[in-house]
Amino acid sequence: MKLQFPFMQLPIQFDADALAREVLALDESCWRARMGGVAGNSALPLVTTDGAVESDELGGDMRPTPWLQQCPYVMQVMDVLGATWGRSRLMRLSGRSQLAAHVDTNYYWQERMRVHVPIVTTPAVRFHCGEAEINMGAGECWIFDTWRRHGVVNTGDVDRIHLVMDTVGGTGFWKHASGARPAGVAGVPEQPWNPRVVPFNPDAATPALDFESTNVPVVMTPWEVREHVSFLLREAVPDPRLASIQRALSTFTRDWQAAWACHGEDRAGWPRYRALLQALHAELVALGINQIGLRNEAGLMHALTACLFEVALADGASGQDEARRDHHGALPAAPATPRDDAGDADAAFDRPVFIVSPPRSGSTLLFETLATAPGVFTIGDESHGLIEGIPALDPARRDFDSNRLLARDADDEVVAQLRRRFLAQLRDRERRPPAPATRVRMLEKTPKNALRIPLLHKVFPDARFIYLHRDPRQVLGSMLDGWQSGGFRTYPALPGWQGPGWSFLLVPGWRELVGKPLEDIVAAQWARTSQVLLDDLDTLPADRWTGLDYDRFLADPQGETVRLCQWAGFGWDRELGDTLPLSRYTLTAPGANKWRRHAALIEPRLAALQPLVERARAAADRETADAGPV
Repeated sequence: MKLQFPFMQLPIQFDADALAREVLALDESCWRARMGGVAGNSALPLVTTDGAVESDELGGDMRPTPWLQQCPYVMQVMDVLGATWGRSRLMRLSGRSQLAAHVDTNYYWQERMRVHVPIVTTPAVRFHCGEAEINMGAGECWIFDTWRRHGVVNTGDVDRIHLVMDTVGGTGFWKHASGARPAGVAGVPEQPWNPRVVPFNPDAATPALDFESTNVPVVMTPWEVREHVSFLLREAVPDPRLASIQRALSTFTRDWQAAWACHGEDRAGWPRYRALLQALHAELVALGINQIGLRNEAGLMHALTACLFEVALADGASGQDEARRDHHGALPAAPATPRDDAGDADAAFDRPVFIVSPPRSGSTLLFETLATAPGVFTIGDESHGLIEGIPALDPARRDFDSNRLLARDADDEVVAQLRRRFLAQLRDRERRPPAPATRVRMLEKTPKNALRIPLLHKVFPDARFIYLHRDPRQVLGSMLDGWQSGGFRTYPALPGWQGPGWSFLLVPGWRELVGKPLEDIVAAQWARTSQVLLDDLDTLPADRWTGLDYDRFLADPQGETVRLCQWAGFGWDRELGDTLPLSRYTLTAPGANKWRRHAALIEPRLAALQPLVERARAAADRETADAGPV
């Protein structure tokens, strides 16, 4: 939300030490890497769509997660602030890390404030917003102008943790805001300051908080359309082309109101609305809108896409589901529909490539290498929340059966949602979104996808797959380390599971592993994943997948990368050194013989799986012709 001042402090103070004790008592497995993979940046979800801990959406019914229900003081903080709450999280920024400056042009934040309550912080944490810079003190309560370019730097060694809550406000909240004082602005006179102190009340009843249930339009009203258009035109940098652009937007607004008067939200009017949006998009591009900026350094078309084109109509073509997320996607010229192999080319995706393997096989290193190819787009990190955030694919709604997904699990709506979600999050190596109306070369890797090939093939009929093989002794050794570290817990509160929080992917028949030694669990994870993965690959056309051995990749990174890019139809314009950098999920420095620390546990179990071990090794040596012209 655009505010009068860069930073404003609310006249209320909380007990940071009490909040810290509560927050630090939560298990490390509750924290999630932020979308985009910014190093040192993680979040713990407190209020999400339907209370799902994997969800990163910005729309739908917002509900408390189990983690919020374990934080009574945090709930008291939210109650005292007196607001209706949207997505809320604990946000952690490691020492010696930063969040790059950016502008929140997303539709969701046009009418929402971001409330910060620092819990663990030091003077080394500095917030920048516009020209202002401040340090938010522990226990204070702040809002700031997210429409200005803003970022944060932690130059110290202590991890910063803030309670961060999105809200449209509320009766109590606006009373607090009326007494807020600006900060970081020269020339603003000091005023008396006596914030209300709100300590933790251990005897208080659990408060009944208000959460959002309505936040994204089905069809945007003409009054809201007019408000967004007027605001963005006021924010535009003067340019001779603005007069023509303003006339086009004014004509569109009148036509939208006429359609609204006839149809309202009735589906019968949706094709008419869609035609108006597509005609406006084409006209604005022709008028040169992509060359016009805003005062906050964002682009006018970029902001219109986020605030209008993506959300004005919930027909599946506007990217409405993506507007609920923490990103700003480009607008397809028309709905992206899948095809069968005999049909026309996919309108949005050009031969997307999926890296599939058991966990701890080196897929992150391969992904990070291939993601630097020119013209390749990725979502920047693993797609757990993107996929499992769709209710039909949420393991919790499938009785936590497993991460196995088949073609029958993707009806037309699921197919459309997955394609829109991926398309809206894609960025190239320069962090640029795809250009409108272009077919995108996508690269994706998430270990759970090893159990989802039939679904992925249905959603992306032109998909290609790279099977990455790693010596299973090394994989099992790394998986044992991962389970024991606690840093790879995917389902920490898995119903019916006894033992450490479940780590890595959820394999079919996992309930049979209850009470088994950890070495049996990881062996079963590798074996069941490999069996399903190889069986699924064998059902694909021969030119749809190729193999790669991890050790071969490490020995000749340049040669193997060039080979894979030629097969996938990617370009390649870089020279790799003899040694690749460590991937972001490396636990300790790699070594071919690290697994020997667990040799007594690993070797007997692999001996019983020898036919599968040999099959996996043979698949890694499989090479195919290239995937066709770029």
